[in-house]
Formats: sequence, C-alpha cells, structure tokens
Amino acid sequence: MPQLNPTPWLYILLLTWLIFLVVLPPKIMAHVFPNMPHLHHIFNFQTNNWYWPWR
Repeated sequence: MPQLNPTPWLYILLLTWLIFLVVLPPKIMAHVFPNMPHLHHIFNFQTNNWYWPWR
C-alpha cells in the first residue's frame, strides 16, 4: 500500500516545517504596520451620575 510508505511524505513534512520555522518568521517579524496607533492626547473625562426620575 503506497500510502504507508513514509519516504516521500517525510521529506515533504520536514521541508514544510523548515519553511515555517526558518524562512517565514523573519519575514513576519520584519513587517511594519503603516499606521501605528498612538495616543495624541490623554483625556481625563468627568463622568456624572445618571438621574433616574422613577426611583
């Protein structure tokens, strides 16, 4: 039964993991977001209690 022969599939598996672990992480970590979020101003908002007329 050819599906039990691990010879071709083992090399495909190892090559895939090599790509995932060696090639892709530096490319992903080198990605720079064009619009980095940052705070322009820090506001201290004043909150008031709600008035409940039925209570």
